Amino acid sequence: MTDTYAGAVEHTHEDFEDEDFSGPEVLEFDELAESAVSRRRFMGGALGCGLSAMVLGGTALSPATAKAAGRIAFDPVATNGLDTVTVPKGYSWHVVMSWGDPLWSNAPEFDDATRGNAASQALAVGDNTDGMYLFTHQGRSILASNNEYINRKIIFGNREGGKPVNADDVRKGKAAHGVTVCEIVQKDGKWSIVKDSMYNRRITPDTPMDITGPARGHDMMKTAADPTGTKSLGTWNNCGNGQTPWGTYLTCEENFHGYFSSSDKGFAIPANMKRYGIKHDDRGYAWASDDERFDISKHPNEPNRAGYIVEVDPFDAKSTPKKRTALGRFKHENAELVVAANGHVVVYMGDDERGEFLYRFVSAKPMSEGGDNSNLLEDGTLYVAKFTDNGRGEWIALTPETTGMASQGEICINTRIAASIVGATTMDRPEWVACSPIKAEAYCALTNNKNRGVKPNAGGDATPVGGPNPRKANNYGQIVRWTPDNDDHTAPQFGWDLYVVAGNPTVHDDAYAGSPNVTKYNMFNSPDGLKFDTTGLLWIQTDGKYTNKGDFAGQGNNQMLVGDPMSGEIHRFMVGPKECEITGLTWSADRRTMFVGIQHPGEKGDSHFPGGGDSVPRSAIVAVTRDDGQKIG
Repeated sequence: MTDTYAGAVEHTHEDFEDEDFSGPEVLEFDELAESAVSRRRFMGGALGCGLSAMVLGGTALSPATAKAAGRIAFDPVATNGLDTVTVPKGYSWHVVMSWGDPLWSNAPEFDDATRGNAASQALAVGDNTDGMYLFTHQGRSILASNNEYINRKIIFGNREGGKPVNADDVRKGKAAHGVTVCEIVQKDGKWSIVKDSMYNRRITPDTPMDITGPARGHDMMKTAADPTGTKSLGTWNNCGNGQTPWGTYLTCEENFHGYFSSSDKGFAIPANMKRYGIKHDDRGYAWASDDERFDISKHPNEPNRAGYIVEVDPFDAKSTPKKRTALGRFKHENAELVVAANGHVVVYMGDDERGEFLYRFVSAKPMSEGGDNSNLLEDGTLYVAKFTDNGRGEWIALTPETTGMASQGEICINTRIAASIVGATTMDRPEWVACSPIKAEAYCALTNNKNRGVKPNAGGDATPVGGPNPRKANNYGQIVRWTPDNDDHTAPQFGWDLYVVAGNPTVHDDAYAGSPNVTKYNMFNSPDGLKFDTTGLLWIQTDGKYTNKGDFAGQGNNQMLVGDPMSGEIHRFMVGPKECEITGLTWSADRRTMFVGIQHPGEKGDSHFPGGGDSVPRSAIVAVTRDDGQKIG
C-alpha cells in the first residue's frame, strides 16, 4: 500500500456541498417581507398573504384535514426516521435496480463481502443514482440514470479504513461513476433490468467524448493526450439531468473538481482553477495515482475539460457522447429544456455552490419538426440571471462584448468568471430547475446557503440578503419561480416571486419558520430535485439535514413532496430510508409507474437499505405504483 492510497481522506456527500450550517440570524417577518418581496405577491392563489403571516396566518392543516381538497389525491405521509421507503396508503414500491446489479449475464451478482472489483463494476449499475429519464423506443423502455459519486467507506468497506488500497480499487471507484443506460421491463407488476439488451451501456470517466461548441479546439482545452482540444475522456460526478425533444439524454457534470490533485505540492494553482475549487489534494478518490491526467501539476488544462453538460444517445450504445461547451462550464445541477413559442430551444441551468449563479442558454436556430436537431445545443447564446428586489429580473448575455473576455470559447470555459464580471445575482445554491407544462413559468430550488450575508462566494462576489435570497445564514432553502415577459422563454426580462420558503414552524416563530404554505405537517429543509408531471403538479425532493433535532427537529429523513402551484398546497408523498437523499424522478410511458432515486443510504453508517439485515447499503432506483392501477402524474 502506497502513501497515495493510505493518505486518502474520507468524505461524505455533505463534504462536497459543505452543508454544516452556522446559526441563523433571527429576522422579523416585516424585515424579510421588505427585503424580499414587499412589492410582489409572495404566494399565488388562495395563500396570497404577507410574510408576516408565516406562523400567524392559520394555514396549518391538521392530520384529519391534510388530505388535499384539490388536485393532490393522496393522504400525506408523516415524517419518520425508518430505514425504508414510506409512501401513502394505496401506493406500493419495489426496487428496480441497485448499485452493483449486473447489466450483462457474464457479470457476477453483487457480492456483499468484496463489493466487486473493477471488472465487475464495469459491467454493473453505477453507484449513487441521481437524475434519470425513461425513454420509450420501438415499444421498449430504456432508463438512463446518472451515477454521481461513490460512498467510499461502503464501496471499499472490505478494505481497512474504507479506502482504496491498490490500482484495481481505484479503477473500481472510477467505474462506479458516470451514467447507466439499460433496458427495463415490467413483469407481474415488477420492473427489472433486461440483461444483455442491445441498449445496455455504462458511460464512465474513461469513455471517449467529443468536445463541441465554442470551447472546441481552444488552447485551454489542449493536452498532451489531445493536442487538438477536441476529444476528452469521460464524465463524472453527474448530478441532475435533462432530455431533449429529439430523444437524447443530458447528463450534468457537477463537483468535478474533487477528483484532481497535484503530485507537486508547490504547484501554484491558477486563479481560474481556484474559482472552481480545485486544490492540491483530491477528495480521497486517488484517481491521479492510476491516471496521470488527474494530476494538475502535469496536466493543468485537464480540469478545463470537465464541468459541462454531456449529450448522450440512449438508443445507440456505440455512439460517442458530446460535451456541449456552449452551455457553459460550472457545477451543473440539471438542464431543464423547453421549446419557446418561437421554436428556439431554451435550457435553464443552476450552478450548485453557495453564491453562484442561475443560467440560461438559447439556441441560435429554432427546432425543426421532423428535421435534424442533433446540433442545436452546439451554438447559441449563454445568459446569466440578475434579480432585483422589486420582483423583476433580466438575462445578461455572456459575450466578449459584455464581459471583456477574449472569445466565446474562453467564456464557456471560465463561465463563473464571466458571470461575476457582469454582476449577476449570487444565489443560495441553485439546484434543479423545472418548467411548468401548462404555462410559461419556471422554478428553481435554492437549497440552502450558510454563507448568505456572512461571506462572499469563491470569486469574491458579495452575497447580500435580499431578492430571491431573503434570509441570512439560510439553512432551510426556498424555491424561486419566474415568468418570462410575454410568456416567451427567450425574452430578456422576467417577473419573479417565491413559491415556498422552507422552514421549521415548530422551532421558529420568525422568518425561519417558513412561508404560509409550510406547516408542522409538511415542513422540510433543503429542496433539491424539482420535476413537473403532466398535470402541472410540482414534485419536490430534498437533500438536507436528517438529524431530526435542533433546527431540524421533526423533519425526519429526506423526503419527496408534491406541490400545486395553483393553490399553494404542498403535501409529503414519500420519506426515504436513513441517511439518504431523494433524487431523480421519471415516469413510465403510461404514467402508471413513477421511478425515484434513493441516493447514499447509510452514508454515515446507519442503514442497510434496501436489503435489510446486515447487508451493505446500496443506492437504488425504486418504482412506485398505485394499488388501483391508476396514473401517477
